[in-house]
Amino acid sequence: MTDNTNGAMQVDPALVRQLAELLDATNLTEIEVEDGDRRIRVARKAASVQQAAATYHAPPPPAAPAPSAATAAPAASPPEVDPVDHPGSVKSPMVGTVYLAAEPGAKPFAAVGGQVAAGDTLLIVEAMKVMNPIVSPRAGTIKAVLVDNGQPVEFDQPLVIVE
Repeated sequence: MTDNTNGAMQVDPALVRQLAELLDATNLTEIEVEDGDRRIRVARKAASVQQAAATYHAPPPPAAPAPSAATAAPAASPPEVDPVDHPGSVKSPMVGTVYLAAEPGAKPFAAVGGQVAAGDTLLIVEAMKVMNPIVSPRAGTIKAVLVDNGQPVEFDQPLVIVE
């Protein structure tokens, strides 16, 4: 941005374009840049989501140990798939903090065994004070919720498995 001779702010279209591309690349809904007393904010409309606050939910209990060789095992079951490689894995599109419900004490958006439709909100990832709903890419059953409420998450970290 530059000032013209009469003191009015002149917007740099290339900077606005770069900020808009950064929004798309990071899946953020808004970004603001400040330079001295000038600032520019680029935002796009997002689904309205109530601000969530952290409440702790205990992690799921550990899996039962495999049966010993002396115990007769039923028909062989397929080996467990790493959540990172699981075809039903829904991953975080950004770094942030996960919230499983819209507000403290509210019912979680998704629970293990629950049915979801494509586009249903599974959880929220807060990034830079913006609540970003993470939606199911497909209809199916929630097989696992891999994060706890209030947990920090990394980009591309598996959050939920929908089969």
